[in-house]
Amino acid sequence: MTDKKELLGTAPVGKLLFKLALPTVVAQLINMLYNVVDRIYIGHMPEVGDLALTGVGVCMPLIMLVSAFAALVGSGGAPRASIFMGKKDMESAEKTLGGCFGLQIVVSAILTVILLIWNEDLLLAFGASSNTIEYATSYMSIYAIGTVFVQMTLGMNAFITAQGFTKISMMSVVVGAVANIILDPIFIYGCGMGVRGAALATVISQAFSCVWVLSFLFGKRSIFRLKPKYFISSPKIILPCVALGTATFIMQASESVISVCFNSSLLEYGGDIAVGAMTILTSVMQFAMLPPQGIAQGAQPILSYNYGAKNASRVKETYKLLLKVCLIYSVTIWAAVMLFPSVFASMFSPDAELVAFASKALRIYFAGMLLFGIQIACQMTFVSLGNAPSSVLVAVVRKFILLLPLIYIMPNLISDRTIGVYTAEPIADILAVTFTAILFVFQFKKALKKIEPQDAITNEEKTI
Repeated sequence: MTDKKELLGTAPVGKLLFKLALPTVVAQLINMLYNVVDRIYIGHMPEVGDLALTGVGVCMPLIMLVSAFAALVGSGGAPRASIFMGKKDMESAEKTLGGCFGLQIVVSAILTVILLIWNEDLLLAFGASSNTIEYATSYMSIYAIGTVFVQMTLGMNAFITAQGFTKISMMSVVVGAVANIILDPIFIYGCGMGVRGAALATVISQAFSCVWVLSFLFGKRSIFRLKPKYFISSPKIILPCVALGTATFIMQASESVISVCFNSSLLEYGGDIAVGAMTILTSVMQFAMLPPQGIAQGAQPILSYNYGAKNASRVKETYKLLLKVCLIYSVTIWAAVMLFPSVFASMFSPDAELVAFASKALRIYFAGMLLFGIQIACQMTFVSLGNAPSSVLVAVVRKFILLLPLIYIMPNLISDRTIGVYTAEPIADILAVTFTAILFVFQFKKALKKIEPQDAITNEEKTI
């Protein structure tokens, strides 16, 4: 355990980031398979595949909300636990872990009740039509039962990553994903359950992952462990975690809100085919976003630990490397989508009309992806250093101040209104990256001054 902590503060940053990020990236890609594999199998169902795919796509805003609440607790608590670990304050780290666990139990119970009672009303409000509501409710009514497993897996796994055990956190996801891939065709086709089978496979798979995560955090290998005495924690422990996790929550929850706005606008202007194409676009966007998010999560323990240990040079070195890697990836995936959109679209449906429609939309939707690595690197660094206000601000600006209004403005400026809706995304992305980069320059310098030795600051000023 001591070796693990010391490595975060002493090992070469490049090798350490690769060691921590690789399992996290793999975990992110595998985690994506939960929903993507469901959609692939559902999209290829005989006769009803396209409508079923669209129906399950309408469920995504609700699924995003469930994940967002997990992130609210996990992504806020994990960096704080890492910072306490850097300060050698293991009791506070365990209080943070225990308090976040207790909070997630409460949140899971509330979400389960809401989803079981009001899922049909929510799905109709979120863009389901009379043609797709049957498939949407069939999927969501079963998925809702597994809410607690999703919450525990996503939220608590962040605390495994925060300790530097990225291979263990990767296996948390692998266990569930492998089970999902095996169970999907059995339940969907073998048992003739259709979309219900896809949902059941996901719930069972998440339960496997949940058992894996909790068995580690309760076990002796964990540097800071789950202890029942900390499950009910004081506000001074919980509230800073929630404040820090709010940015990630807003980013993920806003995806839900934005998805609803996209679906309702596209249903009005382009019908079910436009909504179906949006399901494909969001699936590809997940594929594009998860690897750099995984890299950023791999960097989080290094950034947080060294910030807590007041090692400013390692914080700067880690951020620069994180930015470079994320930017290279975003440029690469942008080029791939621009050159081969139909390859990505055809993964989710054999329908030629839908694939052609989605391929055209992909080039528009992904136009701003070129520089998005900057957004991810800066966002995660804000969170890793405990800068809750800035992380919340950039999340709010991107989604609510920019993207949300543009979804309704752009269709009035472009003759093809459906294309106008898709155009909102790249415009918002480019403007958001610009704002985030400018804010980060000032806030990062401010954060480093708090931990740099005064003589180092003086010498640096003299050289400038």
